[in-house]
Amino acid sequence: DNYDSFTYNLVQLIAATGVAYEVVRNDAASVDELLAKGASGILLSPGPGRPEEAGVCLPLLERRPRLPIFGVCLGHQALGQSFGATVGRAPAPKHGKTSLVRHNGAGLFAGVPSPFEATRYHSLEVYEASLPPELEAVAWSEDDGLVMGLRHRELPYWGVQFHPESVLTVAGPRLVENFLALCGERAEAAR
Repeated sequence: DNYDSFTYNLVQLIAATGVAYEVVRNDAASVDELLAKGASGILLSPGPGRPEEAGVCLPLLERRPRLPIFGVCLGHQALGQSFGATVGRAPAPKHGKTSLVRHNGAGLFAGVPSPFEATRYHSLEVYEASLPPELEAVAWSEDDGLVMGLRHRELPYWGVQFHPESVLTVAGPRLVENFLALCGERAEAAR
């Protein structure tokens, strides 16, 4: 939890699936304490500020745990930055604005229409031209062409710049369900 009220909208989406979860503030546990919890996945919430102000998020990502991680908004930016991508000012702030988002239809986006309408609340972005080879852009806004989704090519990490928990992001519940399914697949493979 990066101290954002949207965290609890994400919690509601997760709770609706019946999956057990725990909310941990970004300054309430160390990386070792988080990893010792034995979670099958981690969701990095939205929040104010920049990735370097997001408590344990960057140190966690820099540890490169082998469990699925889903970054939303600030969490997405932290994912990009942790691998060396540049996070900077977007051409225009988008706060409560919707955009059509097109995507590659794989992984997190399986079964999600392309394009779909998504709600955006951000003034920063991960610059696509700065993505390192291990990160791949997998979704873009149709109105301004910004990266709206990332994935790591080998690790089970995904990020979205938009807010799947917003009521105006109709595909949001499906994206969260897809992430939870990916967590379950990963947990089964580890057994």
